[in-house]
Amino acid sequence: MRDEPTMNCHTKTRDFTRSDPHSLELRPATALRRDAEFLSDGVTCRAWVYAPPAYAGGPTPCIIMGHGLGGTREGSLQPYAECFAQAGFHVLLFDYRHLGASDGEPRQLGSIARQLDDWAAAIAYARSLAGVDPDRIGLWGCSLSAGHVLVAAARDGGIAAISAQCPMFDGGASVRLSVKSAGVRAGLPLTWAALVDVVRDMLGKSPRYVPVAAPPGQLAAMASEDAYSGCRAIMPPYWRNEIAARFFLTMPFYRPVRHAAEVKCLALIIACMKDTVASISAAAEAAARLGGKARLVQLPIGHFEVYLGEGFERSSREQVAFFQHVLRG
Repeated sequence: MRDEPTMNCHTKTRDFTRSDPHSLELRPATALRRDAEFLSDGVTCRAWVYAPPAYAGGPTPCIIMGHGLGGTREGSLQPYAECFAQAGFHVLLFDYRHLGASDGEPRQLGSIARQLDDWAAAIAYARSLAGVDPDRIGLWGCSLSAGHVLVAAARDGGIAAISAQCPMFDGGASVRLSVKSAGVRAGLPLTWAALVDVVRDMLGKSPRYVPVAAPPGQLAAMASEDAYSGCRAIMPPYWRNEIAARFFLTMPFYRPVRHAAEVKCLALIIACMKDTVASISAAAEAAARLGGKARLVQLPIGHFEVYLGEGFERSSREQVAFFQHVLRG
């Protein structure tokens, strides 16, 4: 088992329009966590619910969290959840169906449509939790799920705040990044694998899987210089590094940025300026479409560095301050 990243939690509120990483007090996490589950289209999704350490029973805001492509709740999201709970929020951290602890067959299926339905089910479940204020729901996403929270907020209309870090807001732009990194020829085997997977599904056979991450030059969803080492650093050793290849026929057409103007709540977008997976220009475009409702923070790090070390410290500070200002201010 690898060591979890060092975590400091941030509990003082401040104006989220300012960026001062040294203005928040650091305290050890003592949040309480319990297992939970909810249904999404009849399939059980499993989650962790965190309660604030000093919870007194009154209505409290809740932050809902989900991972990116092929990720699970155990993939370095617990430190963020602990920070939010330490700051006084309930947290619902869930696995999508087909992944992690949740049910759903076939395993390792990355359906964008189903994951968006899972977000809607998670929002409904969070609003039903005892002690949660249903009018103060925040959404937190990273990478692919950062795109999901943008779409979920646009569809729901009653979300109070969203935070999106290293966001995948434009699938086509992410594909172009991959082609730039690995070359056009590297994309052809992935497309072929996706077509084979679709045919196998039509015939009732098991999926054709490909790795989520692999070293450069190998077949994978992410094969940039930092993708394989980055996933190994943030995921537990028992994580299944594979996904049904049919996902890659829908990924290029998924553009959450188109929904940005429909979002009614305030949004924090944290872009990693050395990102080799998600387009930083799409993050800037989403912020522009959100207009005065968005704050864009640019960190000089890579896609996977935001979960660890100084990247985690900076991003978690920004997000705790943002949620404090919007959900509790």
